[in-house]
Amino acid sequence: MSVLQEIDTAMSVRYVVTLDGVDLGSFSSCEGLGAEVVMETREEGGHNTAVWQLPTRLKYSNIKLTRPLGKDTEKLARWIASMASGYERHTGVIQAMSANGTVIAQWGLLDVVPVRWTGPAMTPDNPKVLTETVEIAHHGFISPGGKG
Repeated sequence: MSVLQEIDTAMSVRYVVTLDGVDLGSFSSCEGLGAEVVMETREEGGHNTAVWQLPTRLKYSNIKLTRPLGKDTEKLARWIASMASGYERHTGVIQAMSANGTVIAQWGLLDVVPVRWTGPAMTPDNPKVLTETVEIAHHGFISPGGKG
């Protein structure tokens, strides 16, 4: 098999999201996967040529997932509504899948909680595909199969 045949370019990617094994469905876009090392700067007397940059902690950005409204919207609504009676942090997995269902990449997420859900803007003068967006927070990346 040649190198070109082994590369999957991820055209028509969908993002499948599960929380503790419960499928929330697939999304058409995923933004915000990332981490940042927060740096603290220290100036040292007598050391005038540089400022020390010390890593302090990791900071994870919120993730926004968007998709057209569909049958999986109800699953998402149930998860958001469950927050009214207190919340539980969940272990989550986001899988990037090609059009034929091949998993291209996956990210395990620790302590996932919903931050915001935005439904469609329904205006008769602007006929568009109705979409929903969910924003989630997490507290780190883990092995997609579990802890660690």
